[in-house]
This record gives sequence, structure tokens and C-alpha cells, in this order.
Amino acid sequence: MRNAVTELMRISPLADELAQLFAKAGHRLYLVGGSVRDALLGRLSSDLDFTTDARPDKVLEIVRPWADGVWEIGIAFGTVGVTKKGLTLEITTFRADSYDRVGRNPEVTFGDSIEGDLLRRDFTVNAMAIDLSTKTFVDPHGGLAAVRDKVMDTPATPQESFADDPLRMLRAARFVAQLGFTPAPRVVEAMTSMAGEIDRITAERVQAELSKLLLADNPTPGLELMVDTGLADRVLPEVPGMRLAIDEHHQHKDVYQHSLTVLQQAIDLEKTHEPTSNPDLILRLAALLHDVGKPATREFQEGGGVSFHHHEVVGAKMARKRLRALKYSKEIIDDVSQLVFLHLRFHGYGKGEWTDSAVRRYVTDAGDLLPRLHKLVRADCTTRNKRKAAALQGTYNQLEERIARIAADENLARIRPDLDGNEIMKLLGLPPGPMVGQAWKFLKELRLDRGPLEHDEAVAELRKWAAEQGLTTSE
Repeated sequence: MRNAVTELMRISPLADELAQLFAKAGHRLYLVGGSVRDALLGRLSSDLDFTTDARPDKVLEIVRPWADGVWEIGIAFGTVGVTKKGLTLEITTFRADSYDRVGRNPEVTFGDSIEGDLLRRDFTVNAMAIDLSTKTFVDPHGGLAAVRDKVMDTPATPQESFADDPLRMLRAARFVAQLGFTPAPRVVEAMTSMAGEIDRITAERVQAELSKLLLADNPTPGLELMVDTGLADRVLPEVPGMRLAIDEHHQHKDVYQHSLTVLQQAIDLEKTHEPTSNPDLILRLAALLHDVGKPATREFQEGGGVSFHHHEVVGAKMARKRLRALKYSKEIIDDVSQLVFLHLRFHGYGKGEWTDSAVRRYVTDAGDLLPRLHKLVRADCTTRNKRKAAALQGTYNQLEERIARIAADENLARIRPDLDGNEIMKLLGLPPGPMVGQAWKFLKELRLDRGPLEHDEAVAELRKWAAEQGLTTSE
């Protein structure tokens, strides 16, 4: 509560001012839900949630003269958005919704009490309120104790809550990841028995919750909850699919646990490996999915060995298919699948045997993804053998140094042929068309193999290529 008081003092002038406006109009205003939870945790953000007994039209009447900005996009659900002094406020009329338990969208009905409004909320840690008129703490479902004990439970029974809105099961996993809370046993039981209900939810809404989970500081507990309850079988089946049976004759790493470790190591590298970044959804998806092709490509070998030939090719296709099903953007799908495809390339580097040509191709194929590929490859080292791990990291250090050295001379980020399309057409006497593209591609491959060429040398190579194609060239 001391944390909550400290945080609320920070926003209290504004909240008090707004509460007085509602009181003057004969209504009550409460800070509610995640805002109260975050205040208790000492992490209140600038986005604040309020609830009131005033109906939406009345809310608009109260806030319009006071707010810096107002939007009505959620008014059909009883929510009015407000901006004031850099804060974003959402004010929602008490709700007493009912669900048909077939779809997700409720029949929106407005309630008459704060207690009724809190009962319909997803989790007890989100079912607390502060009456801003009296500074009274409203906690009918033990949310304060749940925050103290770091327990994720529901105000009503989990079965009722999840039947009303199955997305709450995925939200439970997300809050476990974000807050470090432990789900109550009855919540785990309900998630396990009701996992199939998530199929009622649109892919877009599932994707939004999954992305929030993956962007948490520690997504692993949330992912493990999804896998253990069967929720992942419906949402992201490739992840539990990596739990391979291992027998005494064919030993290899548990691919599922390895992937979770790679994910966490990639998260660590976001903060420590240059260029550092904010939480990176593309890198995290690639880290989680980089080995999804292994189950389909596993082959047992004589003598106890196991191989996963071309699992990066199969995995890239599987990642693309799953991300499409989850309605991710084309950019995310392309980037994640390309990282999965490229993540094994480094293992052909050996102890530095690559030619400069191979280094150029590595950089060119990665393109703008190169910083992420560096982190993914480094994160993919999970051996407990410290000497081997140090050797792998040292070798990759050497590769990055070679890339930097060659890039300083050749601008590897934008490798182009030594002759452009206009010069190609002029030298070969060609109109725009496919043959110009083929010539351009030939020169680019030459550039990758040999580095920058002198202009006369590039012209000579182009003429030689054209002759092999049966083309006559203009001098």
C-alpha cells in the first residue's frame, strides 16, 4: 500500500481534479484495474484506467471542457478516452456484461456498483479500485493479498471467467511472464481442461497477447504455462512439438528446453551486444522458432548419432506458415523466417576458413537483419562446456571483426554490381527486359566473389558473359 500511495501522490492532483468534476456532477470516480495493480507494484505508467457510475454521454459532458483531447472510439463499450497534461486516461462506465460463450464479444450492459464491475474482471490483481473521492481502497476479491503473494487467480471461478472470455487464459500466461506471478492451481486446472476454447478467439487477438508475452523481460514461465496446459498446442503447436523423445542410444539436447534457453540468451544480448535495442519481437520469435524444423528432420545414425539435415530450411517454412496463421505482418514473417533460414550458416565458418567472398555473401544474405543474426547465432550456443562455448564466441568475434574490416573497404551494407543497369543496356545494346536483369545478377555475383572491380575489368567480364550467352555487344 505504501507503494500505491507513493505512486498515486504523483498523479493525485490530476486524479483529484477529475474526481471533483465527477462529484460535482453527482457521480463517483475510481482508479481501477491494472493501474491500481501497477501502483501497488511501484510501476504506475502514464496510461491510467478509471471507472464510474456515470453513463458514457454524461462522461463526455463532464470531461470535454476539462480535457486537452477526447476520443470516442470505444464509446460503444462504455469507454471514453482523454488526454490531459501528457497523461492518457480511459474512463469506462461500470460494466455488468453477459457472454453467450460461443464468441468472445459480450453483450455490453452497464452496471450500478463498483463491486459488480470488479467481479467481471479477469484476475483478482486487476479487480481492485480506489475511490478517488474518499481515497478508500476497494478490494472485494483479495487482490492486494494476491499482489503480495504474487499469485494469479480469478474473481469468479476460472471456469466461469475463461468460458466468458477464453483469451483470459492467454492473458494469464502473459501476466505470469510480465509480472513473475504464479498461477493458482485452480487456474492451471481450468486452462488445461479448457485449452480448446481458445479456438473461439480470432488470430489477431491471440497474436497480440502472444507478442506481449514474448516482449516481457522473462517470457519463459509464460511459455511453459502455455505448453504445460496444452494452450500452446492450439496457438503455437510447433513449440511443444520440439519436445522430442530421447532414448539411451541416441542422445541429443532437448530441443524445446534448448529453444527456451536461446530465447533468454537472445534477450540478454539485446541489452549487451552492440547495437543494443529495446525488446525485439523479431529476434525473440526467431530465437524461439529457430529449431522448429528439427523434429521433422531428425534421423538416427549408427553408433548413436542424431542428425537434423536441412532443419533450417524446413524450419523457415514452418515458421512462415505459423506466423501467417497468426496474422503477423509480412515484414515480421519475412524477417523471422529469414533469420531461421540463416541461423546455421555460421557453422560452416569453422576456424575462419571462409573466403572474403563467403563473408560478403553472409552479409548480403542477411541484409538489414545482420545485427539480429549476430545475436541469434551467439544466443544459439547453449553448451555447458565452457571451453567449447568460449571457442565458439571467440570465432564469432573473429567473423564480426572480418565483416567490419571488409565493410570499411567495400560498403558491404549496399553491395551493387560495378556497372548499373543503364551501362549494361548501353554496352550490350539491350532494351529494358529480363536479359538486363540476368546481366546485373551476373555482375553482382562477380562482385560478391571478387570484391570491387576496376571499371574496365567489369566491362570485360560483362562482354565475356554476353558472348557466352550468344549476345553481340556494342563497342
